[in-house]
Amino acid sequence: MLTVCPHCFARNRLDPERRDAQPTCGACKAALFTGEPLTLTTATFDRFVTRNEMPVVVDFWATWCGPCKAMAPQFASAARSLAGRVQFAKVDTDAEPQLAARYGIRSIPTVIRFANGAEADRRSGAVSAAELERWLGK
Repeated sequence: MLTVCPHCFARNRLDPERRDAQPTCGACKAALFTGEPLTLTTATFDRFVTRNEMPVVVDFWATWCGPCKAMAPQFASAARSLAGRVQFAKVDTDAEPQLAARYGIRSIPTVIRFANGAEADRRSGAVSAAELERWLGK
């Protein structure tokens, strides 16, 4: 399986059986799975999402959005719980309107699951960590 480093965006070949062994990036030596959502920009989105064979879940949100703020700790909790199985990222729709338009984001928070770089599923509205984990098939 190929996974993308959240620090340097290098692609790393990873044996799925070893993803719980705290693997590090072959290029920058940083941890591949931090358990924290990665902030993506227009410049980094494709480098991380479309080149990753591991599922990537992206939260499209905004700083002024109350439900987004309420869901943020739940999203972070799910990221910690599923580290090594799913990569988590966030996109601020106010800072990155091109990405919001590209994915037709009409309400926030919207969470999109990408599989092999393509959109596989989406949910709109705030959800708990347990709901995210069930949705992602933990």
